[in-house]
Amino acid sequence: MNDTMRLLPCADGAVTIELGDAIDSRILARVEALSAALHEAAHSGRLPGILDVVQTFRSVTLRYDPLAATLAEISAGIAEIAACVRPGNGPAGQSWCLPVCYGGAFGPDLTAVAEATGLAPEAVGAQHAAGHYRVAMLGFLPGFPFMDGVAPGLRLPRRTDPRLRVPSGSVAVAGPLTAIYPWESPGGWHLIGRCPLPMFDPARPRPALLAPGDRVRFFEIPPERFAAIAQRIADGGLVASEWHDAVPRQTP
Repeated sequence: MNDTMRLLPCADGAVTIELGDAIDSRILARVEALSAALHEAAHSGRLPGILDVVQTFRSVTLRYDPLAATLAEISAGIAEIAACVRPGNGPAGQSWCLPVCYGGAFGPDLTAVAEATGLAPEAVGAQHAAGHYRVAMLGFLPGFPFMDGVAPGLRLPRRTDPRLRVPSGSVAVAGPLTAIYPWESPGGWHLIGRCPLPMFDPARPRPALLAPGDRVRFFEIPPERFAAIAQRIADGGLVASEWHDAVPRQTP
């Protein structure tokens, strides 16, 4: 790690390690590598007292037990670990290929995105589905994946008039990022499609479907297949592992 690392104490039980001030792939590579190293150090006992490691686009926050370690001890451990970390040493993560129904009632902003980018509506969906995305962080809502890698031709600023209600499963774009809303909520991103898979389920061993470091691709499905997948989920006949790797599934 280089000299841009800053330690920012957060109350008496957390510290944020800031590695930059922008959404940038090089900064994210450093974040992923440091986050992985801190996870390993916490689990192996080299960095005692750690309760949680949370990464964002440009920082990592450690929550620790102030009765088990002091800020000075935690800071010294961070400096020692960071000195040995090299970008690219982050976890490989899981690979996913997720179904999306683009446009119509599923993607009410697809036509507007097409007009703003000069593309045909079909081309917007095709370009989005052709992308290779990386989950940079979870935030805003439980299981909400911020994914970088949106093609330059699809990058637009957020909507000037955010919606009060965005349906769960909505696939959206804003700037260089794409995301899937795990719950119905307010939102200001451009809605171009919808994914039928639940992004968060507290009954799963890993409640959030996606995790930082995961790689994601999308493939287009028609409305009738969206309905069939949603029905399988409702009937309890679909598991998350069916959507691992980058091969579009031909079932249900």
